[in-house]
Amino acid sequence: MTGTDEEDAERAAAIEAGRLMFARPWVFRLGVVKLDQLPPADRIEVAFAGRSNVGKSSLLNALTGQKGLARTSNTPGRTQEINVFESEDASVRLIDMPGYGYAQAPKGKVDAWTRLIKQYLKGRPNLRRVFLLIDARHGVKAVDGRIMDLLDGAAVSYQVVLTKADKIGAAALDEVTAKVAATLAKRPAAFPLILATSSEKGAGIAELRAAIAEMAD
Repeated sequence: MTGTDEEDAERAAAIEAGRLMFARPWVFRLGVVKLDQLPPADRIEVAFAGRSNVGKSSLLNALTGQKGLARTSNTPGRTQEINVFESEDASVRLIDMPGYGYAQAPKGKVDAWTRLIKQYLKGRPNLRRVFLLIDARHGVKAVDGRIMDLLDGAAVSYQVVLTKADKIGAAALDEVTAKVAATLAKRPAAFPLILATSSEKGAGIAELRAAIAEMAD
């Protein structure tokens, strides 16, 4: 086999592993507002973070193939706790973190969310990667940069997932991807590969599943 053939075979195997992992039923286990309420650190965790209304719930539903698993809302800031999703047979736990950057939420509530996020990122030993969701239409905002600072400071690996990629044209998507890549090149904890996704159209979902399944191996 040529190098290209080998790479294609590896990619196909990873896609299949991801498909199998997320073909299982996934369930909402619990929502927590304190770290000591989290389940035991008995399996790998991958967390999803992003600005309010970036499409986290929709992405989790697309990822698991279960439309009602994560509750979606047009009201930014609805996710106010760490939500935990599990599959009985999977060696990975999915963590939905509170959305950040919603200025209209009460300051006390925003401060509580921020503390919870910081405590989780710094204190969870089985956290393997944070998928940082960025709206493809808007790119990296200042508030995203502050979260990247936090992740870099905590030495937590993170990977950017562009959401709503179907809402812009191919040229615009290439442009925003290049700009995000340039930003990540300066970030010590950033994983270099950027995934462009559409929860509505299904684009990039197989690749995201494969990335998670690969960590489970």
